[in-house]
Amino acid sequence: MGKYGAFPTNLIIHRPYHLTYELQDKLPGESFSRLRVVPASELHEAAIADEASPNATSAETGTPEEAGQIASVLDGVEYSLAAVDGAGLGAKSNRDTVDDSARQTLTTEEIEELKRDGTGAGRDLIAKLMLSHTALDEKTAFSLAKYKLLKTKKYIRRFSVAPVDPSLLGNWLLEDKDAGSRTLELREEILGLLGCWANIHYAGPDRFLEDPVTNGVDPPQYRLPEDLKTQGGRYLVVDDTGGLLVAAMAERMDILYPDEEGTAGEATPTSRDGAAPSKVAEDGAQGSNQGDAEPGKTEASTKRSSVQGQNRPADFHVPFSLKNTLTVIHSNSQSNLAYLRYYGFDCADPNHPPHPLNNNLMSLTWLHLLHPEEDAAYSTPPPQVSDEVLNSWKANRRGHYHRKRRRWARTQHIVHSTRAGGFAGLVVASTMDPISILRHTLPLLASGAPIAIYSQSIEPLAALADCFSIARRSAWSSPTPPEGLAGKTKDELDRWEGSEDFPLNPTLLLGATVQTSRARKWQVLPGRTHPHMTGRGGAEGYVFTAWRAQPAEGRVAARGKFKRR
Repeated sequence: MGKYGAFPTNLIIHRPYHLTYELQDKLPGESFSRLRVVPASELHEAAIADEASPNATSAETGTPEEAGQIASVLDGVEYSLAAVDGAGLGAKSNRDTVDDSARQTLTTEEIEELKRDGTGAGRDLIAKLMLSHTALDEKTAFSLAKYKLLKTKKYIRRFSVAPVDPSLLGNWLLEDKDAGSRTLELREEILGLLGCWANIHYAGPDRFLEDPVTNGVDPPQYRLPEDLKTQGGRYLVVDDTGGLLVAAMAERMDILYPDEEGTAGEATPTSRDGAAPSKVAEDGAQGSNQGDAEPGKTEASTKRSSVQGQNRPADFHVPFSLKNTLTVIHSNSQSNLAYLRYYGFDCADPNHPPHPLNNNLMSLTWLHLLHPEEDAAYSTPPPQVSDEVLNSWKANRRGHYHRKRRRWARTQHIVHSTRAGGFAGLVVASTMDPISILRHTLPLLASGAPIAIYSQSIEPLAALADCFSIARRSAWSSPTPPEGLAGKTKDELDRWEGSEDFPLNPTLLLGATVQTSRARKWQVLPGRTHPHMTGRGGAEGYVFTAWRAQPAEGRVAARGKFKRR
């Protein structure tokens, strides 16, 4: 751990998070350092001592008692009250206090030697630094406490272990690793706003499709269930933050962390090409596994097949759930979700070990969404060969044959289920124009679905909010429709390609607002509470929120009895 030293990681594995450890000195005859759990009483001993002291300053009255000390801020100068020659209280200021290296009698070489030979996990070094400071008596109570805290953070060999949740990962990338540009400077509070306004939540046990029946000649025709749009928990995502946004959403949906013990009665997450449940009924009961499908065999003969001693699903088996899914739309050949590796998931691994995201995370390109027939992976049917020819091939060629068929089946399901729509929400964190994104994703949302879009600057979101202004909505719904709208059906109006006056259909969203939030760090001390004057700059970050509306067909007229008053 750098300047702290080294220790065997077995000392912290399977221990609780958020404990404070102290790296102790090596014992005679041992080649490693042991760890000591620092109790809370020791961590807060200074505060406990101040509260228990009979000479403590009264916080309510603000008056010192006997030899106690207080501090106040007058014209930017720090004062404290102290007894002067036993004759009363006098003012002590830090105006003339100069805290530089000349006041420390210990040289850099001596400090480095004390760090190498010191004991007590750095406590002895801190004590010697305090004693060697020639102007320690000139410091006020607050400046003395700050000086001690600064040296403690620098030299004490203590650390705490915290879980790498998306909030901590985002703060580390933004503050310590300086990778804010890769995550669009997405802060913790903005992540929380996106998850809350988009209503990201767990929607119940997963449900899977039954394996399609194939006659061994033609690929099966996939039929999505009629109630796909009412399954719930299906979210559309456009993520240009390297997977940080997807990780935050998956955590809210309880599909980010692997369940080591598994859950009885629910589908166990498995690899996409590994053994997976063939079907799960509405109550979550798990079905039987399927083996590799071989062309020419009947449905019964394809129920089980052993490949290198493992039961594998049929080639046209769909491993994705119909509920609790995240569908990521990206513009590259493969989605950039690199930060999901911190949670044990690699989207580029086709034979991934068991992980919840294997069955609940899908990705497709904008080409698949808009013009899938132009992509060979979707439009090219998988190869079909007879059993005799397949058995005559080498193992590598047979494996490539089955992988190509499985990839085609996955692509077909992702494209068909996405274009079917009925998503429960849309979350966007991208550098793309939000108007162009909504032009193709709004028709895919269910009625009442929330929308949350993040942008580093406010201008793109302000232009988007203007597309749904009251003036545009009134002009759109006027008795004389704008040019180009006459004779169009409801579906055509929902997929309006846009014009100069109406980039989007203004009746498709309600409650369009733009907001921002920034949690600032404060210094909280008696008589001196104020926000920190220094902090990280960068983008402020803004969030656009709205709800998908279902426009009423025809004119809306008010009815009722109105009494004149």
